[in-house]
Amino acid sequence: MAALRASRAVRSIVACGLKAQSSHAAATSPKSKSAAGYSFELTDEQKEFQATARKFAREEIIPVASHYDRTGEYPVPIIKRAWELGLMNSHIPESCGGLNLGTFDTCLITEELAYGCTGVQTAIEANSLGQMPVIIAGNEQQQKKYLGRMTEEPLMCAYCVTEPGAGSDVAGIKTRAERKGDEYIINGQKMWITNGGKANWYFLLARSDPDPKAPASKAFTGFIVEADSPGIQIGRKELNMGQRCSDTRGIVFEDVRIPKENVLMGEGAGFKIAMGAFDKTRPPVAAGAVGLAQRALDEATKYAMERKTFGKVIAEHQAVSFMLAEMALKVELSRLAYQRAAWEIDAGRRNTYFASIAKAYAGDIANQVASDAVQIFGGNGFNSEYPVEKLMRDAKIYQIYEGTAQIQRIIIVREHIGRFKA
Repeated sequence: MAALRASRAVRSIVACGLKAQSSHAAATSPKSKSAAGYSFELTDEQKEFQATARKFAREEIIPVASHYDRTGEYPVPIIKRAWELGLMNSHIPESCGGLNLGTFDTCLITEELAYGCTGVQTAIEANSLGQMPVIIAGNEQQQKKYLGRMTEEPLMCAYCVTEPGAGSDVAGIKTRAERKGDEYIINGQKMWITNGGKANWYFLLARSDPDPKAPASKAFTGFIVEADSPGIQIGRKELNMGQRCSDTRGIVFEDVRIPKENVLMGEGAGFKIAMGAFDKTRPPVAAGAVGLAQRALDEATKYAMERKTFGKVIAEHQAVSFMLAEMALKVELSRLAYQRAAWEIDAGRRNTYFASIAKAYAGDIANQVASDAVQIFGGNGFNSEYPVEKLMRDAKIYQIYEGTAQIQRIIIVREHIGRFKA
């Protein structure tokens, strides 16, 4: 309860302004002051949340990030502290005890957390991905039960969709849901599930129509599954290249019984729900990539202003200064990309096109900027005693999870050609 009181104290400080700016997407008119035309100035409340997240990242995440990277431990103390400060679960509606922040506001927080450590940020952001299907498709009872509990204590959830043989090809999912009276029996295997071993509950996508020719739009159903349900077997924590403190696992479902009350929207609606969640969560993922890129740029700049060769700091060599200029250019443009994608959501518009642009571009930029930072550090950059080595490893996943860089380009060109034909 102490943690909850602390969270509510923070909320009371900023509630009025946040309610105005956090977009209640459907309720915010495109003609409102916050959505009419462009403004590059944050509100005082947005600045306050950004400053809180920035202070938290620099003072509490960065000092321990290397420890969690080396050990692979799940950063429970940091996650609890983020919850206390109101820096996670920001999408949850007020009716369930949440802040109901808009996507733009959430992205500001996410960028700052990722600056500290994207492993920590991914663990936190995976909560938003797991929650989003319930937010966009859950009924009042489902939302109060499963979202409400996350405002009462620092619980985690997970988006349980990817399988060993079905990543980008979501329609290839083989996990099956068979209706038996008032229950569904689930059998199958999921893989690469973030927060898989720490989640209190899962959003699960399973095939409910056994006909292999059934269209994806009708073949799959979305479920809310209690993580302690009998028949769930949680695999070992995977040892990944980067973001090592994030908990990634395989999960087996063997005759897991799910009550029909835990179906989202209705049988056959799962694919639409699962894909719809990505439009809301890809901008924050892009914001995380920008946070990493900004950190890499800052570390490289600081080093270039201190390291001397041939009688001057290396930042004064044109070869290095041009690299810094290119890095800065890419960071700023990728930030604008995620902000546009987030703004579209908060203005009540379909943002698929901009979400995929932001995710693809920011993911690529994070990898390019991190690699350039290692190059500026030279031999030191290749050493784990310096921060850019970790940043380079952490960056790679941004081109893979929540839709690979190639899948984003398929979506972008599909949307582009569709607009062109229209």
